[in-house]
Amino acid sequence: MKQVICIGELLIDFVAENQGSDLSKAKLFTKKPGGAPANVACAISKLGGKSAFVGCVGNDPFGSYLLNVLKENKVDISLTQRSKTFTTLAYVSLSEDGERDFVFSRGADKELQYDSSLKNNIKGNMLHLGAATALLGGDLEKAYGRYFFDALTQDAFISFDPNFRSDLWKEEEEIFVKKCLPFIQKAHLGKFSLEEAQLLTDKRDLSECCAILHEIGTRIIAITLGSKGTFLSIDNKGQIIPSTVVSSIDTTGAGDAFIGCLLYQISTLKDPCEILDDHELLYKMVEKANIAGGITTTGFGAIPSLPTYEQVFGN
Repeated sequence: MKQVICIGELLIDFVAENQGSDLSKAKLFTKKPGGAPANVACAISKLGGKSAFVGCVGNDPFGSYLLNVLKENKVDISLTQRSKTFTTLAYVSLSEDGERDFVFSRGADKELQYDSSLKNNIKGNMLHLGAATALLGGDLEKAYGRYFFDALTQDAFISFDPNFRSDLWKEEEEIFVKKCLPFIQKAHLGKFSLEEAQLLTDKRDLSECCAILHEIGTRIIAITLGSKGTFLSIDNKGQIIPSTVVSSIDTTGAGDAFIGCLLYQISTLKDPCEILDDHELLYKMVEKANIAGGITTTGFGAIPSLPTYEQVFGN
């Protein structure tokens, strides 16, 4: 089994449960662990896989809490760093159907320093890059780019999720798109929301979006469509893989559970790149990943709601 190394942000989600989608009216918030790459790492380990998280948190009670959560979920945090800057926070509002909106207060995540010792870990394993805050400049973006280069030189299987957050890129969407292109070009697997696929390609139709993303370079494209399922495209052949019906209360982390489950399954292959040529197996993997994503929406908070192996695959 390959280890999946997840790089990006680890933060606190303050969730305004049952307050509606207007954060200005929220009075009560519940603290939850979050950060898309950290969610993915926990999703993989909770299913029985091997994962590591590389990021930076503050040397404060919130940072300690987050690291304890990752340890409890059996994620390797040996290369996670701590900073004097406060831990990054996100305030999350939920609408009645579980859809969410974010407001960020950035802190320690941006101070991640490149560690050359990780290069040896990457060789022969898999790298997942979540870009919610990683392309906003500073030390994190520099380290992110160098780890990406390491993965290319070490022939690692690369997964990329742009994790677009409108609050972080107001009136700078074109810069975000430009910064995502090198990762889309080289990633074996790209996971996108419908909004992200349309933003990155300037197209509305799913097939047209995928045609452009394939042309840029990504072989496997998974566009998550919420309750409608996932549009999976490989070698310009696309189809919707339906989701299971669930009673959704919070969609936070559903996409992370999806890609985490997909990466877990790929990590069990002798060579992860086998999946590039086995379309039938990939379809079956996405069906299971849809189940994982659906289960996560039935609880509040991303990491606490991630499914176990038994919930997704049965006994």
